[in-house]
Amino acid sequence: MATSRARKIPQTILLLAATAALGMAGERAKAQDRVSNYADLKAPQHAYWTRPLEDPFTRIKADLEAGKLPLDYSSEKNCVISLLKHLKIPTASQMWVFSTTSLQLRFISPRNPRALYFNEEIYLGYIPGGRIEIVSLDPELGGIFYIFDLPRSGAPPTVERANRCMNCHAGDDTGKVPGIVIKSVVPGPTGGSLKAFRLEQTGHGIPFSERFGGWHVTGQSGIKEHWGNLIGQYDEGKLTTIPNEPGQRFDVSMYPVATSDILAHLLHEHQAGFVDRVVEASYRARTLLEEGGGKFRPPHRREMEAQADILIRYLLFADEVPLPKGGVEGDPVFKEQFLATRKETRNGLSLKDFDLKTRLFRNRCSYMIYSNVFQGLPDLFKQGVYLRLGQALDTKTPHPAYSYLSAIEKQSLHGILKETLPGLPATW
Repeated sequence: MATSRARKIPQTILLLAATAALGMAGERAKAQDRVSNYADLKAPQHAYWTRPLEDPFTRIKADLEAGKLPLDYSSEKNCVISLLKHLKIPTASQMWVFSTTSLQLRFISPRNPRALYFNEEIYLGYIPGGRIEIVSLDPELGGIFYIFDLPRSGAPPTVERANRCMNCHAGDDTGKVPGIVIKSVVPGPTGGSLKAFRLEQTGHGIPFSERFGGWHVTGQSGIKEHWGNLIGQYDEGKLTTIPNEPGQRFDVSMYPVATSDILAHLLHEHQAGFVDRVVEASYRARTLLEEGGGKFRPPHRREMEAQADILIRYLLFADEVPLPKGGVEGDPVFKEQFLATRKETRNGLSLKDFDLKTRLFRNRCSYMIYSNVFQGLPDLFKQGVYLRLGQALDTKTPHPAYSYLSAIEKQSLHGILKETLPGLPATW
């Protein structure tokens, strides 16, 4: 991928991209956007701007502003490390992005990348010399956005709820609701975008040939056809690309770790696709329940069944792009930090167990089913999702849409969920 010659995109890559776009469009078409006002954030059933918040960052915000959370003020980097520790975000989840696809674009360039860190509930952005950005997931409302200065003087920060983030994080890329956005672009020498990919698409079904544009990618993997570690320029009307290797134009010691690991990128993509689908379904369900007086009317039931099927296909990795030959190695430190929160059965099985040879996980049901944003789905809808998920894993009357899962894997998934996930219907 790293070449200074004019880049000619192979026909097979174009076909993969078209297939992914059609898949995403198909999801939206299945939903049959009849609920035109589902994304009215001010509607009483959502009350996005006024209701009490339950996201993890809001829970510590008062203590942070009061100076009750001890931070290391000896340097920007150490302050970020201590903040990540309080938020229980792995430092090795770090990913560098050098395209100017952020609210703080004036600080970002190939010479000063933005770093992103995440766990299942919260995302943190850090730019040397810039401000801290937070996306914290409320169980019912989705993304809550905050921004604040690093407390360089040792004084506690003043945290601002960042309304401007909604311009991108509640737009077409997220189904108009507050979610996670991942941009993939070819940046110019100063970080501005020359070409964009996978618009309005997120998730593990995006072809690798559409990913990582404007990002640094480190670590060993068989994934070669991607846009990471490149900047571009136009030469006589043709886009040419130039290698931009990690650390080539900036000092990696300014950041908590020296990696932008491929495995972190893959998990970030999976989680973003999950969050956006779940949050959209949550807003749709609340709107229809409000219209139906706490129930789904017959036409509403059909729509929410379509939404449930979208979630189940995603939960079960139905459209996951397979890993190419060579798989993914993954940074050992990041793998250890990620696996530290695994939920396991008495036999030691977990939804977080990696495969990394042909696919991400050995047991193909997303660990994000345990997340607060999934558990915050309206209960009537969530129980319907559980029932349909049970049908998808049924080995006695197999569902043709899930024939890619063997009977043994279905039984394993059913057992893991039954043992580790509270609230499943009695019929499970």
